[in-house]
Amino acid sequence: MWGLGKKRSRLGKWLDQHGLNQEQLVRESKVSRNTISKACIDDDFIPSPTVMKKIMNAVRQIDPNVNVTKFWDI
Repeated sequence: MWGLGKKRSRLGKWLDQHGLNQEQLVRESKVSRNTISKACIDDDFIPSPTVMKKIMNAVRQIDPNVNVTKFWDI
């Protein structure tokens, strides 16, 4: 199982719950590996609106009802 013993943000926990890994999110969202990694580890990280939209478009392919506020406090 992914995420065991690692610090995870709400996005990272969501990926773990759905059995996805960061690399899949990188491919689907076309966002850099470093940015996805930071978004999955750091709960205080808030990506730019453009990056956030790309991530959310990829996430909504799995769960169309997920809202951006589930991952970031904006």
